[in-house]
Amino acid sequence: MILVLITHDRGQVEESTLQGVTFARSLQEPVHAVSIGAVIDGLGEHGVEVQHVINHPGLDDYGPTAWGEALAQLTVLEMPTAVVATGTERGNEVMAHLGAITGYPMVANCVSVDPSGALWSVVRTRWGGSLLEEATLEAPVKLLTVTEHSHQATPAVTPRAATVSEFLPDLVDAHLTTKVVDREETAQGVTLATAPVVVSGGRGVGGPEGFAPLEELAALLGGAVGCSRVVTNNGWRPHSDQVGQTGTVVAPDLYIACGISGAIQHWVGMMASKTILAINTDAEAPMVTKAHYAVLGDLTEVVPAIVEELKARRRA
Repeated sequence: MILVLITHDRGQVEESTLQGVTFARSLQEPVHAVSIGAVIDGLGEHGVEVQHVINHPGLDDYGPTAWGEALAQLTVLEMPTAVVATGTERGNEVMAHLGAITGYPMVANCVSVDPSGALWSVVRTRWGGSLLEEATLEAPVKLLTVTEHSHQATPAVTPRAATVSEFLPDLVDAHLTTKVVDREETAQGVTLATAPVVVSGGRGVGGPEGFAPLEELAALLGGAVGCSRVVTNNGWRPHSDQVGQTGTVVAPDLYIACGISGAIQHWVGMMASKTILAINTDAEAPMVTKAHYAVLGDLTEVVPAIVEELKARRRA
């Protein structure tokens, strides 16, 4: 049996968590899911046979230590072949706690696994996605996270009933030392992580005022504005807008990179985009050489021209 961690925020499932369920189905064993503090609907459509719901008064909101301990207790009880999660910040954090508590090795950011035999062959991303590592994994319970956006979440060919089984962990105060106690709403409507189109700016934008045309373009396309790390380091945009290994990982239908050289940390955060358009004056920039399409020119001229063309077509 493969146990999949379903990460959620007060019952709202993280969009990419079902990528872990799709990945788990490829491991050729029955798939069970575990959700902490909430029953999640619709998991049977993705092939989940049993949903283990962990309940405790201290699990009314996210706390990595408590989630890790509760998951460890269920893992020891059920002894699945493997525990899998999508490699989001929350997924990797909880799985790291699980590995520390159980002593089982954890392999993060897998893109493929061959589960035949006692030794599993694993391919995972390393060094910010700049290389793929081939490794073997042997453990009583194998702990894995799957690289976000490396597998598309798809319903199972044969849906399941997904019966619910409740588990009550034994938690003490020491397990409840870290917990979300308050939130401040900062994003409304289309978010950077879910936008179908992302228009990102880098050093070439020139300054905070240079993002106005990018914001106008993103609004016309129903998208969101992102940026590179150098932009946030310079204070031009907030960190919440940063795309990359240390920012938000995105996979839009269209990613428009304006004045971004394409450092590996940024590329890792957007390489799953279905179509990449680079606007840059440097024909040798990594972003230009890797993009599906490129416009070699001054973004201060190219972006307004695109905006005006879109407006003209809408008026026609």
